[in-house]
Amino acid sequence: MKVNQSVGCKAFPCPDVKHAAYLVPAIDLQPEQVSIVLISEAAPPNPVDYYYAAGSPLFQQTTVQAFQDAGAQVASIQDILDLGVYLTTAVKCGKTGYGIQASTIKECSLILEQELKLFPNVQVFLLMGDVAIKAVNEIARRAGQGRAVPAGSTYKIRGGEFYFQGKRALPSYLQAGPSFFIEKSKRKMIAEDIAAALRLAG
Repeated sequence: MKVNQSVGCKAFPCPDVKHAAYLVPAIDLQPEQVSIVLISEAAPPNPVDYYYAAGSPLFQQTTVQAFQDAGAQVASIQDILDLGVYLTTAVKCGKTGYGIQASTIKECSLILEQELKLFPNVQVFLLMGDVAIKAVNEIARRAGQGRAVPAGSTYKIRGGEFYFQGKRALPSYLQAGPSFFIEKSKRKMIAEDIAAALRLAG
């Protein structure tokens, strides 16, 4: 199955993102083998940096390092996929500025909602950063469930026991992109959260 053949955006209504950098995963995978879904912020402004791009894309470099920090024996995105971890973004287009408007997160959460329905055996959702947390909360609210993850600074709430669609939801920090190498204080927490997700998924 290729996710981009099942879900996607047609209208492109969001004004604060780069539509030319629109990306939905196009890799072949077996959805029933996915036990962890890692959701990060947004597609990179340059598609060559995306998780599933050829060569050594930036998102692969930082994410592989984060999983290695967590004790996983991985060297590529394929190795991470082989662990049963599917990687995607809450917002499917690249950012044009530092932040992303709430209306854009809400709009793109409609795509994410359909995307997550493709994976019947997910045990854990890794929410990497505020945008991923907000997107999941939008989906939960539409289902009449209220927030999956409470409001508050990530360092205060991470480690709590939260659930989304009946599965564990772990709020963490963004591991995809250049900030991973800069914000070293967060790397330990990211590693702890990834390690927790791998344990929970068995």
